[in-house]
Amino acid sequence: MKKTITLREYNFIFVGESDEEFNKTVKQTTFNQLENFVLANENEYLKLTSKKGYGKVLQAQNFVGLIQTKDGTVIEILPKITNYTEEKAKTILLKMLKTLKDSPFKTFNMANLKTTKMPLLEIFISMFLDEMDNLIKKGIKSDYISKEENLKFLKGKLKINNQIKKNFIHKEQFFVEYDEFLSDRVENRIIKTTLNFLYKLSKLNKNQQRIREFLFVFDEIKLSHNIKNDFSKIKSNRQMKDYEKVLLWSKIFLLKDSFSSYKGNDIAFALLFDMNKLFESYVGNFIKKLYKNKKVSLQDKGKYLVENQKQFALKPDIVINDGEIIMDTKWKILSEEKNNAISQADMYQLYAYGTKYENCEKLYLIYPKDEDIESKTYNFNDDLILKVKFFDLDKY
Repeated sequence: MKKTITLREYNFIFVGESDEEFNKTVKQTTFNQLENFVLANENEYLKLTSKKGYGKVLQAQNFVGLIQTKDGTVIEILPKITNYTEEKAKTILLKMLKTLKDSPFKTFNMANLKTTKMPLLEIFISMFLDEMDNLIKKGIKSDYISKEENLKFLKGKLKINNQIKKNFIHKEQFFVEYDEFLSDRVENRIIKTTLNFLYKLSKLNKNQQRIREFLFVFDEIKLSHNIKNDFSKIKSNRQMKDYEKVLLWSKIFLLKDSFSSYKGNDIAFALLFDMNKLFESYVGNFIKKLYKNKKVSLQDKGKYLVENQKQFALKPDIVINDGEIIMDTKWKILSEEKNNAISQADMYQLYAYGTKYENCEKLYLIYPKDEDIESKTYNFNDDLILKVKFFDLDKY
């Protein structure tokens, strides 16, 4: 049985036997694969560091998701949320993923997930297989595929040049080009390649069984041998609407440029998400629903610190009514910051927003819920007030 390690942001992975403090150990060969991954990606997703008494260790950063090494070890990284169990943290992560723009998570029904005790990888594979189930019920598409063959009967269009070259002696044969209505089209080849890839990746019997059933449906379809090229040939139109979510998943599993692109060939698969962007997306989605009768803009553009030269663009996370209310999200557990203090950089950033949006009345700095810190109010001047609020990810 391959090992699955679950840790939180900024936890450590090290080589050796289980340890009461960390309990996150891997074999030396697995550590080497992860170390090569870290070096190829310049310490972005995991950081190579050292710890007294342990030597070299790997430390998770503010990216969550999963990494599977070539020996089958899976590293799950969950959000660091105060006083939440691993299962609860996983549930919240899935809720946050549903708010990501242009992602296949948006339509996922949390009620369909019977347990979050499943490994993250198997949950993602299950999501893809649910979309596959919907596609199969609606029917996979076929298309007219152009074929060239040497036949014993005339069919379609005779290719004169090839007929002379190939059948100079065998006059009884015909080199022809014809169209045949087949399901072996590029979209179906990509999907079959995804199923084939996931069958090797999955360790859950239920998922493996479902993949085998779908592969049976795709039996007469070939595998894709040039995935990037085949993706470029996909036809995006109303007829292919049923394929959209399945192909989004295929892109995530087969290509490295999904949500956080990574380099190197030392791991089998990785799916990683920046917690800053996830938190911003989740809070932004909540605010849009809360202020549904107002104009809400996410990642607002158009303002600059130096307006006359259009330099140093400002991009507040959430802008309501053209700047009447401005909110910025920060994925930080404030009680763990130095002296429990808001950073000067965050304060300067909000002050810049408040002064550049002329009609700004309220500024909000939003952090994840922290039971050790209370909400605060800062008066920049008589007209400009900043409120620090804490967002309860479990409640909303």
